[in-house]
Amino acid sequence: MSPLTVEITPEIIKEHGLKPDEYERIVKILGRTPNLTELGVYSVMWSEHCGYKHSKAVLRKFTTKGDRVLQGPGENAGIMDIGEGWAVAFKVESHNHPSAVEPYQGAATGVGGILRDIFTMGARPIANLNSLRFGPLTNPKVKHLFTGVVKGIADYGNCMGIPTVAGEVVFDETYTDNCLVNAMSVGLVRHEHIIRGKATGVGNAVIYIGATTGRDGIHGATFASTEISQESQEKRSAVQVADPFMEKLLMEATLELIQSDILVGIQDMGAAGLTCSTCEMASRGGAGIEIDVTKVPQREPGMTPYEILLSESQERMLLVAKPGCEQRVHDILAKWDLHAATIGTVTDTGLMVVKENGKTVVEVPAESLTEPPIYHPEKSEPAILKKHREFDEAIIAQPSDYNEVLLKLLTDPTIASKRWVYQQYDHMVRTNSFIRPGSDAAVIRVKETKKGLAMTIDGNGSYCAVDPYEGGKIAVAEAARNIACSGAVPIGMTDCLNYGSPEKPEVFYMFERSVTGVADASAYLKIPVTGGNVSLYNESPQGAIDPTPIVGMIGLFEDVDLRVTQWFKKDGDLIYLLGNIGDSIGASRYLHLLHGKKTGLCPRLDLKTEKYLYHGLRTMAEWKVLESAHDCSDGGFAVAVAESCFTGATHEAGFKGAEVVLPGTGRLDGRLFGEAQSRVIVSCDPRNAFRLEDIARHFQIPIQKIGQVGGDALVIGSAVKVPVSRAADLFFTSIEKAMA
Repeated sequence: MSPLTVEITPEIIKEHGLKPDEYERIVKILGRTPNLTELGVYSVMWSEHCGYKHSKAVLRKFTTKGDRVLQGPGENAGIMDIGEGWAVAFKVESHNHPSAVEPYQGAATGVGGILRDIFTMGARPIANLNSLRFGPLTNPKVKHLFTGVVKGIADYGNCMGIPTVAGEVVFDETYTDNCLVNAMSVGLVRHEHIIRGKATGVGNAVIYIGATTGRDGIHGATFASTEISQESQEKRSAVQVADPFMEKLLMEATLELIQSDILVGIQDMGAAGLTCSTCEMASRGGAGIEIDVTKVPQREPGMTPYEILLSESQERMLLVAKPGCEQRVHDILAKWDLHAATIGTVTDTGLMVVKENGKTVVEVPAESLTEPPIYHPEKSEPAILKKHREFDEAIIAQPSDYNEVLLKLLTDPTIASKRWVYQQYDHMVRTNSFIRPGSDAAVIRVKETKKGLAMTIDGNGSYCAVDPYEGGKIAVAEAARNIACSGAVPIGMTDCLNYGSPEKPEVFYMFERSVTGVADASAYLKIPVTGGNVSLYNESPQGAIDPTPIVGMIGLFEDVDLRVTQWFKKDGDLIYLLGNIGDSIGASRYLHLLHGKKTGLCPRLDLKTEKYLYHGLRTMAEWKVLESAHDCSDGGFAVAVAESCFTGATHEAGFKGAEVVLPGTGRLDGRLFGEAQSRVIVSCDPRNAFRLEDIARHFQIPIQKIGQVGGDALVIGSAVKVPVSRAADLFFTSIEKAMA
């Protein structure tokens, strides 16, 4: 039966993820009943994944403008000016649902999609990052997901010749049935080569380039807008198939097309495929587009217009050529041995019109597809938050052996070295990587200049689970602190917001409060949000994941030679604590791992204190008084000092012992392993001690000399004394042993 004659029943509407009132709205827009293909087009564009209908109102809290912002939210990627005619493009996106069903392809296509977002803007990708969340590695299913996701990321990035330079991996029960795979990419572009995804100029050719269209990925956007279930586990057709070698050709061809100045606009065919690229380009340009699906290159016989429009086959782009440049586009594509087909033209109707052999199968206002209904869901504070706030730490007994506690924390896969992961990535290809995985931030040089870019990606769902607002603030602050520890100035951020169903009032409360925390910290620290992604419905029959906002951040060096790493450099250097020690164990990894409790008062973050800390760290780097700088995060003070002893070493000869006092008063386990904010462990040559202390005082940063680098043991007051070699061995081999 033809899609034009299929009766639209309530069951069909529900299968497309549309609510009855949304269907009535479509009927009102069109002034008639939609056919099945039109219903499919609306269903993907009005899905949560594409339409942000439950989140858009909250996202308006973000500060998106700044002196350096050249492109904010609304395009494929954000772009910021870094001087000398250069700009940096960057964005993070999720591929959670596909990765939970098919980990290798889900992760690989997530990398491919975010790379296209970057080079579609005219930027050459220079680095990839990722933020991953899984359940405990004792679970065989989790091991399968972890293995597949890491291999998918590695294979795609390595084949593309783009280094994966930084990331984070967290293992927690909340992600057992719904892993998170957030992929970030960073690129460089000259100002004159920046291009956007728009269609203008009546009669201009609309050209399809890249891979052929198949049946993989159909309804992928709708699939990503539902909860994980047994039924969704069977929807493997909603997971795309990756071809990095095709994408490499597509990237080079796209960059040549853009630099040849023969395009009006270009758009990636990502979520919702040809549907999305067509209507979004038309809507942004205030124009219409008419295409014929019979001209779309297809790799499977008998594909219907419905399938062609909704397919999310990878490595495809849609572009609009400037007048008279159509043949040059085809010539460049032929040079790169790629498919290129003129499939339509730009019109002045404002309509997205799709034909099949001259017969109209879709005719809808393009702008109506990009403007789904906006919801303001009900919200209510979960009762558990009050219990978290009232949790009495005094009931937690102090351990008898702090050495064993420290070693257990260093063995925890969330804290332990991610060497097993990053050794699968090529992080040195293109020879731009100055600081590789293992430090607080990666650093990439900008060739032909003295500049450098620092980059990191961070988040902590455990904090947001007990205090969503404070947790949201901390996600921004930790990312900026990592950038500042490297010596760079944080200039912009992108976010990936991972939550459960927004239709549940308690989940939406957590979403709204944590996003407000992210927004408030971003605004106060003057780090604009240039774009990002919202991933909702991260749930399984066991419930929703912890609210998990992930922040990807870019920092700028005017002189990349001023970069700083996190590990101690030489015996005799002095060790300082910047910030106050604190003694609370609330919401800490220690409380969770050692006592089985994810609760307590989340660490408080004072944004004024944090801002002064960043200014002080950057000034210390500029004055070349730092040998190392490492922020205190998971595992607290003791873990940060331990990591400073050996994270830069490639063999035992590179390990550095340290003897430090334990500052402060109060709970001993809290001072050692609590996670108070705005703290950094730094080291310096004794000759620079006066200048270091003077800078700290100038920026009102609490500072205390706590010890010295040297020896073969890590000594912390009278509480901890462990051989550095033993601690390092446990730290570096924990995940490898678990995966063996």
